[in-house]
Amino acid sequence: MTHTSFSKETYLAFKQNGRPGPIHMLNLVRLRDKADYPDGREATGRQAYDAYSAGSAAVLKDLGGSIVWRGCFEQMVIGPQEEQWDICFIAEYPSVKAFTDMLKIPAYREAMAHRQAGVADSRLVRLAPMVAGDSFGD
Repeated sequence: MTHTSFSKETYLAFKQNGRPGPIHMLNLVRLRDKADYPDGREATGRQAYDAYSAGSAAVLKDLGGSIVWRGCFEQMVIGPQEEQWDICFIAEYPSVKAFTDMLKIPAYREAMAHRQAGVADSRLVRLAPMVAGDSFGD
C-alpha cells in the first residue's frame, strides 16, 4: 500500500489537535521513476518534485515555516528493508492553522499537482518539538 495524501478522517484529527505552538512534520518521500501527470506530460519523479518544491517554497516562508532538518537516506537499519526514501526532511510550521492555511493557498494547490505526479509513496509524521539533549529518553 502506498500513501501520497491524507484521508479526510486523518486530516480532521490533525486539525482537532490544536496544540499551541509550532509543529514539526517529518517527511519521507519515495519518488516515481517517471512522473504520472494526468495530462500525460513527460518528466521524472525528481523533476516533478523539484517543481513542487519551487512552487511551494515561498508559501512555506510566507506562513512562517521553514525546513529545520534535512538528511540523505542511507540505510534502513531497523524496519522494513523495502522502505527506501529519496527525500527526508522536517518542516516546521508555527501552528496547525499555518499548515491548514497552506493547503488553501492557490499557489500551493497548484504546486501540489507536481507532488502528486512525482511521489510514489510517502510518510508524513506530525511531531511536537522538544528540547534536544544528551540522552535517548526524555
